[in-house]
Amino acid sequence: MSRPLGSRTAFVGVSIVFAAFFLAGGAPTPLLSLRQEQWGFSAGILTIAFSVYAVALLVALLVGGSLSDHTGRRPVLLASLGGELVSMVVFLVAPSIGWVIAARALQGLATGLATSAFNASIAEHAPAHLKKLAGGLAGASVAGGLGLGALLAGTAVQFTRDANTIVFAVLTAMMVLGIVLVALTPETSVKRPGAARSLTPRIVLPAHLRRDYVAGIPVHIAGWMFPAFFLGLSPSILRLQFGYDGGLVAGFTAFVGPFTSAVAGFVFARFAPRRGTIVGLGLLLAGMLVVLTAVTTTTLPLLWVGGLLGGAGFGGTFGGQLRLIAPRVADHERAGVFAGVYTAAYLSFGLPVVIAGQLAPRWGILPTFEAYAAAVLLFAVVGLVAQSVIARREAAGRAIAATAA
Repeated sequence: MSRPLGSRTAFVGVSIVFAAFFLAGGAPTPLLSLRQEQWGFSAGILTIAFSVYAVALLVALLVGGSLSDHTGRRPVLLASLGGELVSMVVFLVAPSIGWVIAARALQGLATGLATSAFNASIAEHAPAHLKKLAGGLAGASVAGGLGLGALLAGTAVQFTRDANTIVFAVLTAMMVLGIVLVALTPETSVKRPGAARSLTPRIVLPAHLRRDYVAGIPVHIAGWMFPAFFLGLSPSILRLQFGYDGGLVAGFTAFVGPFTSAVAGFVFARFAPRRGTIVGLGLLLAGMLVVLTAVTTTTLPLLWVGGLLGGAGFGGTFGGQLRLIAPRVADHERAGVFAGVYTAAYLSFGLPVVIAGQLAPRWGILPTFEAYAAAVLLFAVVGLVAQSVIARREAAGRAIAATAA
């Protein structure tokens, strides 16, 4: 029998495998544009092919979000890696857009099943001095993986003749290695009865977390709509508004915002979670305004600047929200709580893009984007007000406690 990995090695390894899921999630962005040119399907079908991933992910998250609290983390992680492996193979051999959509849906199901279990496993494997970092690391894995996947796939589209085969062959190999690594990690959760009952869709919201969860909803909506624009809508914007068709431009544009958010997540880890969320919302507002200006004036470098600003803001908001919650969750509730967080996140990531994809043929690409940007700005302002009110109340409570002491 192979010797299990040590806790520190398992922490690093599981974090990398989790990031690999989202590397695979970001890779189809420039490849879908390539397939659109080759197969001739509509822009509406393209947004469905992107968004079905988020919808399937959400379904799996709601159904299986708490499963690892009962079966243990490792069985769920291995099952999700198996599903991801199959989806990579389908992407590799897909002969039509229908097969691609099916592969995208399967990929979403696998990632949704994995998300809560990976978050819980990362937190439980983390050494004591890195427990607070674990939540930010999980958020960075999501955003960084999505952005890097888009960039690498876009580079392959630009410089190789068979980008689809190269990208998904590599990702298939990565999933095989991920299965081996997870199989060697020690189990961190005690099995409990009720696994079948846990498949009933539910979100665990302990009373002491409800205020932060509700106040975080507009934060998640604004935050996740921002990278969804870069990963789901920017290829159409670049082609129809800017006149760019190159894979490298599409891949880099999709990369800038999400990858910046991953780096920013580590920077914001030094901030108090509430402060990080508030500063992040400010950056998100600035970034969306710059992106709006860039699209209306067709200024590509300005679009990238907006991606940098808003991406940093997304890293601050999402990492801050995870760090507000992660240290305050009991082990047996961890997966269910993360299911609630990611439900808000992935509804915001997928649903607005579907709506925009259906409205664009009727309204035009520019008016549709302007409405999308207005929604991001509105929810960012609402989130900023809510977080600021809570911060003032917390400061007043600390002052009263200090006076009493």
